[in-house]
Amino acid sequence: MLSQWQFFGSAWQVVSAALVLLAGIAVAKVLSKTFHGSTRRALLLYCWHTVFCVYYAYFLLDNVGDATAYYYQAVQGNITFSLGTAAVELITYFCVSIFGLSFLGTFLVYNIFGFIGIMAFDGSLRIATADKSKWVRRLATLIILLPSVSFWSSAIGKDAIAFMATSLALWAALHLKDRVWLMVTAVLLMLIVRPHIAGIMILALAGSQLIQRNIPFSRRVILGGAAALAATVMVPIALEYTGVGADVSAAELVSYVEQRQQMNHDGGSSIDIASMGVPMQLFTYLFRPLPMEANSLFSLAASADNVILLFLFIVGVWNMLIRRKRPPAGNRAFLWLFSLLSWFILASTTANLGLAVRQKWMFAPILLFLLISLLGKTKSRYLSR
Repeated sequence: MLSQWQFFGSAWQVVSAALVLLAGIAVAKVLSKTFHGSTRRALLLYCWHTVFCVYYAYFLLDNVGDATAYYYQAVQGNITFSLGTAAVELITYFCVSIFGLSFLGTFLVYNIFGFIGIMAFDGSLRIATADKSKWVRRLATLIILLPSVSFWSSAIGKDAIAFMATSLALWAALHLKDRVWLMVTAVLLMLIVRPHIAGIMILALAGSQLIQRNIPFSRRVILGGAAALAATVMVPIALEYTGVGADVSAAELVSYVEQRQQMNHDGGSSIDIASMGVPMQLFTYLFRPLPMEANSLFSLAASADNVILLFLFIVGVWNMLIRRKRPPAGNRAFLWLFSLLSWFILASTTANLGLAVRQKWMFAPILLFLLISLLGKTKSRYLSR
């Protein structure tokens, strides 16, 4: 646990935390133009996100979490760079040792990372609902304000950077031809903290270029070949990161999945996914805990979010299958491939609802964008590839 001194720090740490907070305001003003929104909305979202950031940091004064471990490791030093946990430790080390930030000040840095994701996610949802009814637009705003979105993306750790990467990938996919370098940036950011999800991104990009009929053949070959080449580099890195090994066989991969299904069985949020079928694993990962399963304030808040997600999923799938509606243009193939592949892989290997509540936001923004774009009546198309 942290002391009050580590939270508030010296006079410089108080001042530096205030400077980081002000830097976030400047970022909000810039991002309001980047993601085609108003400055007022951007500042309101920044304040909303920052409230969760400060609360999370204060909560860890009397509790233990991953953010605490990252901070202590950064204070101790001796950091070497590698992908995943060590990368977060290095970023935190720079905040603590180079800039002299306190625990709260470092939290506020990661808060900006998560806020960038919030703005990209919000910009994408506003485009998807721009020509829809008021209730659909309000639903999109409600999704942005879900506590889970801001809470997990505001803390020291992988989640803030992973959420930022996913949301930037979503924004880039809406006009991939003009935002290809933003997509590359999103993949690299994901690679730093979650290499296996970056590998899925590359596979989804490669697949999307191959299956879309309305892409010129020459462009399909060039982009598909580039993505496939990147996949041959990224996928082995992702497999090494997860502990499977780059030269894994099919049998070894199945064995690894079975082993993952048996892990994390200790604790109140652990579940037995090995005995579940695939549909139940998918449902459990994305929509549980439900309100009747909540046993704490945090799980109750998560369950409220899940009810909204479940409602949106049911209505969105109904519109797609029964009313045969399609999401707006953009690289829909990438969005579907990435969200569904990520959902399937994570649901098959995560036996802890506590982890699922956090980690599903590595793909949920894209899935939610696709689902909400299926709602309501559309008068015109706002997106183009």
